[in-house]
Amino acid sequence: MGGTPEVGYGIKRLRPTTPGFDRLKDESRLEGYWMLVRLADGWASGRNKFLKRGEALFGAWHGAELAGVCGLNIDPYVEGRDQGRVRHLFVSAPHRRAGLGRMLVETVIDRARRYFTVLNTRAPQEAFGFYERLGFRRVEGEEFVTHRMVFGKGN
Repeated sequence: MGGTPEVGYGIKRLRPTTPGFDRLKDESRLEGYWMLVRLADGWASGRNKFLKRGEALFGAWHGAELAGVCGLNIDPYVEGRDQGRVRHLFVSAPHRRAGLGRMLVETVIDRARRYFTVLNTRAPQEAFGFYERLGFRRVEGEEFVTHRMVFGKGN
């Protein structure tokens, strides 16, 4: 795709019932990633509608096309409600390497700073460098966290 992500892309809140989401979900599944299937199932069942304090689901559009997704939840794998978690990041193949994933995660980071002391993620090995370039630090020895960003609210 090329170019700068600021040109031609827009990020706004998303519902997985939005037209275009199913196409993105199918693409992710065909690549062997199930995060958007889990996202749709959680939304449909009411388990996760991104409605708790601080939570949000974002979509990135290129014109009328939904090109990527990324969410922020209260981390369900830790006690308390002060840790957020990057959830369900996926960018459609034609839009990769254009800075769209960075835009989505930076949107989540900006929101997380206002609500959480820590932001966690569990990334696949091939995404470790991506998260580290965004400022996440690698975490060893935690089953559900590979990377963490600490916001320093009294920490």
